[in-house]
Amino acid sequence: MQVLVCDNVSSKGVACLKDQPELDVTVVDGDLTDELLVDAEALVVRSATKVTSEVMDKAPCLRVVGRAGVGVDNVDVDYATARGIVVRIPRILIS
Repeated sequence: MQVLVCDNVSSKGVACLKDQPELDVTVVDGDLTDELLVDAEALVVRSATKVTSEVMDKAPCLRVVGRAGVGVDNVDVDYATARGIVVRIPRILIS
């Protein structure tokens, strides 16, 4: 699974993801590009990255958005739900 980790997610959280052999983790330093999004199956974001319908449309393989932090106000949850994309706040990424 291709996972894009955006914003400033804790090194502990990134290490936990990279320890999973089935995950291909890319830490994004800067903006999400179309080239990165095209194969992304998962996004991990904090508050800087806005996961809008436009972003999700550029990620046809996207299955899950993990929000490392509190709340999901930067994720278009209604659009994600309509697309069948799961939006979660994984505890491991915020501890």
